[in-house]
Amino acid sequence: MNGPADLARIGLRWDPCGQAGLTGPLLALANDCDRAFRCIASRWRSQEEAYAMTLPASSLAGHLRSFPHQVTFATALDSAEANLAEFADGPVVDKSGAVALTRTAPVTAVLTPAACYHVYHGHQGEQLPAAGYVTTRNTCFRRESDYDPLRRQWSFAMREIVCLGTAEETASFLVEARAAVDHFALLIDLPMDWTPATDPFFRPERHPGHLLQRIQPVKHEATYGGSLALGSANLHHDHFGTAFAITRDGVPASTACLAFGLERWLYALVDRHGPEPDGWPDLLAAAGQVAAR
Repeated sequence: MNGPADLARIGLRWDPCGQAGLTGPLLALANDCDRAFRCIASRWRSQEEAYAMTLPASSLAGHLRSFPHQVTFATALDSAEANLAEFADGPVVDKSGAVALTRTAPVTAVLTPAACYHVYHGHQGEQLPAAGYVTTRNTCFRRESDYDPLRRQWSFAMREIVCLGTAEETASFLVEARAAVDHFALLIDLPMDWTPATDPFFRPERHPGHLLQRIQPVKHEATYGGSLALGSANLHHDHFGTAFAITRDGVPASTACLAFGLERWLYALVDRHGPEPDGWPDLLAAAGQVAAR
């Protein structure tokens, strides 16, 4: 892999707290990646939807119990004048760089942990007359023990394609989705393998979801270089259909999603094809071939 200096030269602006800024060639490559993923989404005539950067905490109770170590909350100070005055008159930021908080307002919002959660919340209560396909992009937040530029970040861009339908429709979507990613990767000369995976549950040995995922794999990651997950294909059965009262044919809908981590695709493309833009593949042309199949 080309070093940090090469990445900085082509547009990486790295914050050690786990966040990346992009400019120049790297930003252009990121935009091309997202356009390519949107083109692939058109294969299913996916509807584009855009959402806020936060979700109501009340809609994520299960996620909060399963992944408390990764959650980032949206917080604000209690708006009482005395509380604000106490904060403003205090150190504001202490010597360690931490904000010297006074009393906070109730925390009711969570910064997006995965882009697809907005789709289920946004379609709550719907009765689907046919399979639905949605694509959405959001900035996602996941706390980690350490961060690595473009490979592992606190905040990162995620593009997803979501299918809502019957069990057969979602299963068929995942077969087609994985084949589409394989074809796209072949066209742009980016070798990857699909591997079964489990989500990083808190106390996995005690979490029934972890055991279920090991017995019946419902998550597969597209990995580059043997370890870097560029994306994932996920089958949720009727979990979200039940939780958000989304029905198909009179029963809770099944859901599935294909997720792309944009920064990780940047890392893989530069690692494979070098830091010079002239050597990068034509992502939009390749995606167009995939969408037309």
